[in-house]
Amino acid sequence: MSLPLEWDTSLGKTKKQPALVVDPVHGVLPYDGFRNPLTRSNTAHRISMAIARPATKGQRKIYHFDGAREMAVALEALLSPELYGLEVQLPPVSYRGVNGKSRSHSFDLRITFRDGFRRAVYVRHGQSLARPETQDEIRAIFAATPKSFADDKFVVNGDQYTKRYRDNLLRIWNSLNTPDPDIDAQVLECARNTNFWLMSDLIAKCHLSSAQTFQAIFRLIGQGYLKANWNGVICRHSRIWIG
Repeated sequence: MSLPLEWDTSLGKTKKQPALVVDPVHGVLPYDGFRNPLTRSNTAHRISMAIARPATKGQRKIYHFDGAREMAVALEALLSPELYGLEVQLPPVSYRGVNGKSRSHSFDLRITFRDGFRRAVYVRHGQSLARPETQDEIRAIFAATPKSFADDKFVVNGDQYTKRYRDNLLRIWNSLNTPDPDIDAQVLECARNTNFWLMSDLIAKCHLSSAQTFQAIFRLIGQGYLKANWNGVICRHSRIWIG
């Protein structure tokens, strides 16, 4: 039944709610970022993931991301075998803005490589990065970031992580979390000794089940042994080639 036109069905101004807190998960290390980004938002897409790294001794740990771009940057970094540890929602760095006022900034990510090198990552969308005031802010933040915090600082344009690119990252990351080195070796050997154009061609030429070969190809793409266009949906009809 419809409501009378004069009835006000809006919720009105609502009180700001606290950030969501993830309850303890058995066998998973808790989130330990400086701030909790899981606030309610009509525009931002908050994401939480459980990720295991050498720094966590192979145990999964909860990570909260401000949005899909930040998650994609982290996943792409995690594909590198040289990555040792990942940190998100870092303690703020104090700096002086162009107006002379004291301000603070929290880097989106800090990644640590196996050799101990640490990189702080600043993620922002392209429209913002094109503004002179944003570039001034970045220079001020980077200049104020002590060497003890990170060995270098890096700016990432989040626009390069399109939805298809992010979807491919997630699918490949999930495949890498179910490793099968023997199957991967067989598929790679087949790829190096036969001709193919599409993924379906390689699947047909491998003497394995279609599902096994499909997942192996995803893992090989993630490891760089096979190549594909990450800006299109990677599927059986995708063009793939030797890396």
